[in-house]
Amino acid sequence: MIKTPLTVAGAEKLRKELHRLKTVERPSVIAAIAEARSHGDLSENAEYDAAKERQGFVEGRIKEIEGKISSAQIIDPKLLDADGRCVFGATVELEDMDTGQTVMYQIVGDDEADLKENKISISSPIAVCLDWQVCRGHRRSPRPGRGEGVRDHRRPLRVNGAPVSHREPRSGISRETS
Repeated sequence: MIKTPLTVAGAEKLRKELHRLKTVERPSVIAAIAEARSHGDLSENAEYDAAKERQGFVEGRIKEIEGKISSAQIIDPKLLDADGRCVFGATVELEDMDTGQTVMYQIVGDDEADLKENKISISSPIAVCLDWQVCRGHRRSPRPGRGEGVRDHRRPLRVNGAPVSHREPRSGISRETS
């Protein structure tokens, strides 16, 4: 079974949702089905159909969360030594080179990514690009098998609070053309 990375906070959020679904939502749906059954004929009972549909949703979500938790590799980002790299759990501060504005993102697992909370997936293009820029010193994001990369107008400033050294790309590896 493939393990998927999940932060401690992400795992706790999934456990809370699972608990709520099992202790609040499931009993509520069962009560709604019983109520709808008491109205008589089920063939033309819209309340019954709606309650059964809701039950299917709740049970499906319970199975989905249980599967995610069972296949999760729970990682505490505080215990990781990223060594200045953009790895799972790292907090990265970026600067827009056109406007000078900065923004911070945390790199998290696919299931807990939420751009509104500035959490991006480890497998997202921006996380891959950040790893490429920080570790390799490139200013273009990789596009495997497609020649030159795409120019990115953001540059990493800090990873986990440590400044990123913007070194020149190693010779023979640079994809940047000025």
